[in-house]
Amino acid sequence: MSVPIAYSLALLAFGIQAASARDYADTLYLNGTVITMDDATPTASAVAVREGRIIAVGTKADTAVYGGPKTRVIDLAGKTMLPGFIDAHSHIGDYTLFWGLPDLAPPPVGDVLSIADISRVMRDFVTTHKPSADVITVGFSYDDSLLEEKRHPSLAELNRIAPGTPICLIHISGHLAACNSDALAKLGFVKGSPDPKGGRIQRDSTGEPTGILEEQAIMAILTHMAKKSPAQLQREFGEIQDYYAQQGYTTAQDGQTFAPSTFDLLLAAQRDNSLKLDIISYPKWTIIEQEAAKRGFTVGGPYVNHLKFAGVKITEDGSPQGKTAYLTKPYFHSPAGAAKDYRGSPIMPQDQLDGWYEKFFTKGWQVNIHCNGDACIDMAIAAIEKAEQAHPESRASRPVVIHSQVMRPEQLAAYKRLGIFPAWFAEHVFYWGDWHRTETLGPERAAFISPTASGLQAGLKFSLHTDAPVVPPKPLHAVWSAVNRLTRSGVVLGPEQRISVMDALRAVTIWAAYQQFDEKIKGTITPGKLADFTILGENPTTISPLRIKDIPVLMTIKEDKVIYEQK
Repeated sequence: MSVPIAYSLALLAFGIQAASARDYADTLYLNGTVITMDDATPTASAVAVREGRIIAVGTKADTAVYGGPKTRVIDLAGKTMLPGFIDAHSHIGDYTLFWGLPDLAPPPVGDVLSIADISRVMRDFVTTHKPSADVITVGFSYDDSLLEEKRHPSLAELNRIAPGTPICLIHISGHLAACNSDALAKLGFVKGSPDPKGGRIQRDSTGEPTGILEEQAIMAILTHMAKKSPAQLQREFGEIQDYYAQQGYTTAQDGQTFAPSTFDLLLAAQRDNSLKLDIISYPKWTIIEQEAAKRGFTVGGPYVNHLKFAGVKITEDGSPQGKTAYLTKPYFHSPAGAAKDYRGSPIMPQDQLDGWYEKFFTKGWQVNIHCNGDACIDMAIAAIEKAEQAHPESRASRPVVIHSQVMRPEQLAAYKRLGIFPAWFAEHVFYWGDWHRTETLGPERAAFISPTASGLQAGLKFSLHTDAPVVPPKPLHAVWSAVNRLTRSGVVLGPEQRISVMDALRAVTIWAAYQQFDEKIKGTITPGKLADFTILGENPTTISPLRIKDIPVLMTIKEDKVIYEQK
């Protein structure tokens, strides 16, 4: 439904006028259930906005004084207003690399349930689009954990899809790929070729590649994909921003900017002042200095036309659902062909991680370290502690460990002691909770993934994210997952880790703002902050927690501009 909009003549009924034109609001939002996320004034029913910022929060009577002859009024009609949702980790810029490609996701996102389905989707795409054999045709988001076969496609199966067409399938985690022989040849991955630095080519007992690539080995695929024109990228980037806005986001993250086309896209939009959302970029650790010098952006600076380069992203392990996260104890069931004591592995050894972290830490840059496994988290803690002890003046950089998925209780205490901020991917509970219980981690470790309640008990703030395009960028689904901790099969995974609705909402508003040094300008509905709002069809704090994921977003407002309205 649409939120009714009326104009300022309605204000005459109030009988109160501001003293001068400079005091008038541009917009009054009235008659709403306003959940401010500000502990000083938790609820309100009206908000006044001028020049994209909030000037008053309270009741209809409190804000009436700001009504002028040109003030517009948005009647919320009892609907719920929250601060605009803040994306704490996804890949909005690099989303453009995969936008429009064959979707191999399982339900509820897609409809792929078997290797036969994968073959059908890819074959149909090749038949329709007739891609050149000079490029690699890529499908995205296949999930072996939910295929009927419970395995990756074999090289023979991949070769049968479209002989003569190089094909690679990117795993839903983004940390694995399955490629046919034509693609492997184009990549130069043959028997006897070395593993790329930070990556792995899986091989059979004779040393021949099986088609499965891990971690940095998949990066080469991107250079062989069909190139999109700047106009196509701009159009698709606009569509992706609209998609985020439809979910209530007013701020989005590009969590490891690395592709030249993505840098081009972001900086062109900055120059044109055409971004619809605030976008926060964390470039890849191996290229950030070169890209900043070449392109002239400042790391750690403020927003310029809705874009800021907030810090740097380091990736140190893979994903638990893909069995590439680095664990201290072996996987519950090791991958096919791996030893029983297989624990995954880090991207780089401890001394290299220490060096990279210290380098950026001493620059005063915020560092986001991707760690899913607890052994990887140990490495991150060690690197952060070493740098903080050597350079205590840089502690205010707020290090973030992205995902922090498979943790041990004592690691939470280390996070608190060192000021480490966990950005939790609690969507794992729904999407892969059953898989973790029975296949990757076993029941005990699975129950402690994304340990949000224990984090609160340890005194931590945290955020919730979707890692889109790994899963859709739907913050209300992330809130639902953290509150209910339901798996696909309906199991409550780690019931003691369930948190309140308000704490989950904090994790997609004010705590997500804090994570990215934005807490002074967004995250709460407070005078002086940006007028970034999400209008919901129902109040998530009063309905059944099981229904939170189904609440409709009616309107998304960025600095007093409506960027999405449900039709």
